Amino acid sequence: MSPQVYHGALLVHCAVTWYMVGLIWFVQVVHYPLFAGVGDQASAAYQRAHMRKTTWVTLPPMLVEALLVVLLVLPLGGQWPGWVELTGAVFLAVIWLSTFLIQVPCHEKLALSFQPQIHRRLVASNWIRTLGWTCRGVLALMLLPL
Repeated sequence: MSPQVYHGALLVHCAVTWYMVGLIWFVQVVHYPLFAGVGDQASAAYQRAHMRKTTWVTLPPMLVEALLVVLLVLPLGGQWPGWVELTGAVFLAVIWLSTFLIQVPCHEKLALSFQPQIHRRLVASNWIRTLGWTCRGVLALMLLPL
């Protein structure tokens, strides 16, 4: 990979990661807590709409971020990744595991009916992703050339 392409990948990686940092903090502090105020009658429909619409703003950047992480940790051009790249990759793996093993099942249950204990689990467990993406954001900045 040429130095120009590598630096471009680092910039896109940083931008996509920080997009997700901002989004996850909004979701954690504002969006998820507000689920409790929707009301039992509208809760299931609201949750299904949330899942459908949120996919459009989360999945594409998550896929781009994952692709770029793979490219950054492969030993391209004889350069082996350092601890920053590897740590960022581990954080991303934890984020994806948390998403598909904890948050998605919570959303699926809430799409059937509002369950306060499931809502509390969703909000509490989402701190895994919130802190994970925040750490990834710091690491992504560390990778940028000065």
